[in-house]
Parts: sequence; structure tokens; C-alpha cells
Amino acid sequence: MNKKKFISEANNVINLEIRALQKLKKSINNSFGEAVIKIAKCQSKVILCGVGKSGLIASKIAATLSSVGTPSFSLAASEASHGDLGMISKKDILILISNSGETSELKNIIQFAKRNKILLIGIVSKKDSILSKASDIKLLIPKAKEAEGIVPTSSTTSQLALGDALAISSMKYKKFGKLDFKKLHPSGSLGSQLKTVEDIMMTGKNIPFVNENIKMSKALKILTEKKLGVLIVRNKTGKTIGIITDGQIRRMSQKNSEFQILPVKKIMTKKPINIDKNELAAKALSLMNKKKITSLVVINKKISNRTIGIIHIHTILQSNIS
Repeated sequence: MNKKKFISEANNVINLEIRALQKLKKSINNSFGEAVIKIAKCQSKVILCGVGKSGLIASKIAATLSSVGTPSFSLAASEASHGDLGMISKKDILILISNSGETSELKNIIQFAKRNKILLIGIVSKKDSILSKASDIKLLIPKAKEAEGIVPTSSTTSQLALGDALAISSMKYKKFGKLDFKKLHPSGSLGSQLKTVEDIMMTGKNIPFVNENIKMSKALKILTEKKLGVLIVRNKTGKTIGIITDGQIRRMSQKNSEFQILPVKKIMTKKPINIDKNELAAKALSLMNKKKITSLVVINKKISNRTIGIIHIHTILQSNIS
């Protein structure tokens, strides 16, 4: 088989799966919405189970649900009848995945769910199957042609897509946001990109505050001491009213040799650009690039507009945020 033939085969498989997803998209109905609400409101665990390739899909869906705030795990169908049914409690939701809906390994699990009145959601293609008939909520996947007519490809792709849709929809129903997502993904590149301004801002004595009425000569000493290349100007009530950068100071020193005796308020730029502490650090970086500045004043909008921190572009870049 030459390389062109390989490309043709790849396209055939992908086209089969695309058509399967198009059918799936058209099949979504009210049962999907019912499943989403039940999953989102679950006070215990969501347990997924399948056999063979469907079992692998179950594991992936469980991992996705867990990552967006719904505690979930996958159960091996072959082990369920040998004690693992004890992992399922009456408050759990059970999602069984089977293309045919007739897989023998699932029968004991179905019986256990019905006997203990455990909510059963079935993801299945065969409408008249044992699984479909037993399910409290039926999520029917349209029949689609598999690669070579027999290899589980189109069906498992549809199962996976439906599982992802359930996870994201339940996430949105619960209003599980970026900050919640960050708590469950603290490490790696994803964790870095989900860091908030509050995670890396400088606070307390590290903030280069100066009073609006002090002379620039004194302000320069604070600028040197804090080593941030910026000063945050406050009035007597503690409200931030301006900002001074080392670039401003250089330009002013070239224009006025006596600028050091001037009060800070004569040099500062009024109304410095600020950002809320709960915004992503990546957004702070974007704002700095857009405004061509190197620092942002940090506030907590829920409380007041007083400065609670400062974030510098170098700190963001050192945190591997881009």
C-alpha cells in the first residue's frame, strides 16, 4: 500500500466519524437536558461503566466530569459482579455505555441499579435493547457505519462526544467557572495559564506606595528601594490617584533639572489602569501589551477600588504565562 492509499484510508475513517457526529448532533433531545440536570444536581458520585472500547470511553468521560467539578469514576464491568458493585451507593448516578445494549457483563449491574433504585442513564444505539428499556434516561446514539464495517470507531467517537457534551453542559449548569477549574488543575502548563492576578501579585510592604505631597527626591529613594520601576501614588485618605514610572522620571529629568523638588502629584499620571484580583494573569499580560505598560494596579472590585496589590510583567513572564 503506497502513501497515497494510506491518506485515502485515513480520510475514509475520518469521514465516517464526521457523519456519525452529524447524526448525533441532530439526535440531541430533551432526554439530554434531563440527564444534564440530574448529573449537575448529583449529591454523590457519577459512576460510568462500559465493556471493551466503551469501557475505555467511560473512563475518559469520568475523568472529564471529575475535572469540571462532578466527582466521577469508571467501574470495570467484569469486576462489578465480583464485589465492585459495593462501590455504588443509592445516591449515585450510574451511566452505562454500550453500543448494542445487550452486553452480558452489564446485566448484573442493571439488575443491581433497578433493585436499589439507582438512577440509570443509558448511552446506547439499539432502542429495543435491554439497556435502553431499563434506563431511566435514554441517550440514544444514532446507528452509524463503522470502519471496515466492524471496527468500533464511529460508535465510540459518538459516545465520547456525547460524554464531553454532558460534562460541559453540567459544568455550565452549575456555573463552574475558570477559578473553580483552576483549583482542580494546579500543575503543568494548564495550571500556569489559569493562575489569577491574585496568585502572583505583590502585596503589603512590597507595593511601592508614595503620598501625593512628598517631594520627588524622596520618591526616587522609594523607587530604588522597591526595584519595580514604578510608584503608586495615594492621597491622604489612602485612595490611589496616580502612578509614576521610571520612564516618566527620565523624561522629566531631561526637561526640568529641578524636578526633584516637585511634589509627586505634579509628575504622576492620573487614574492608573487597574485590574481585578480575580482576573486571569494572562488577561493582565494582554492588557499590559495592549497599553504598552509594565505594571498594573490590582483592586478587589467586590469591596472597593483601593489598591491591594501590584502586578509586574516580569512576574507574569517568570510564571510561564503567555
